[in-house]
Amino acid sequence: MTQETSDLTIKKEGALATLDFEADSGMGLENIDKGDLALPFLKLLQAGSYETKKKHAKYVEGAEAGMFYNTVTKKLYSGETGIQVIPCFYKMTYPEWAPFDKSEGRPVHPDRGPEIMAQTTKQGTKDVLSNGNEIIKTANHFVIILSDKPEKALMSLKTTQLKTSRGWNSLMDNEMIISKTSGKSIPAPAFSRVYKINSVENTGNFTWHGMVVNIVKPVDNGEIYSMAKDFNIALHKSNVAAAAVEPTPTTESNY
Repeated sequence: MTQETSDLTIKKEGALATLDFEADSGMGLENIDKGDLALPFLKLLQAGSYETKKKHAKYVEGAEAGMFYNTVTKKLYSGETGIQVIPCFYKMTYPEWAPFDKSEGRPVHPDRGPEIMAQTTKQGTKDVLSNGNEIIKTANHFVIILSDKPEKALMSLKTTQLKTSRGWNSLMDNEMIISKTSGKSIPAPAFSRVYKINSVENTGNFTWHGMVVNIVKPVDNGEIYSMAKDFNIALHKSNVAAAAVEPTPTTESNY
């Protein structure tokens, strides 16, 4: 997204004309709501990710396994250096997927709810329904990426990454502040803390990249804090269940 000054002066047919972008702010966008916008996903790229394959249509120049990738801004982040994020909202979802070999794209149902797990049986590491479809538990962390320009994004963690999600939730749950009125310890807002995420390489039957999450510091920027709080409030009001499903999952991203 580009940013410019709110007004410019140009010549038009020999006279000066002012382009007042500030006065016209929002015009042309009146009928665009949140459902019409692309939801940025922050992906941890794997060796099989399409973005790393030079001959694939989805290849991103410079992309390598272990990097983080914003699917909307197309920005890459070094997994070794890591990224700093503010967690703003969390939701566990239970999307039902047809078998990947059917290549049916979007899920049969975006979120069946936790009670659906009682109807599944374990087939290896998969939770499978009687109709052959799979429930893929997905931990959705909505975050603000702290870079040159703060970016909103969603990290959808599943399968091997669920352990990372639980650990991150525990870190957030352990953060406390002292109440000004009672003097007692109370839970800190999740979006009042900055966390650093790095990628790490794991080996076993195959090699894949996971994540480690560490707390960095409390948020010390009022503008960023307000942005994070507003993001939290907006997500509470919206239907995040359907929005929290990555649009075109494949086996290459199912780590």
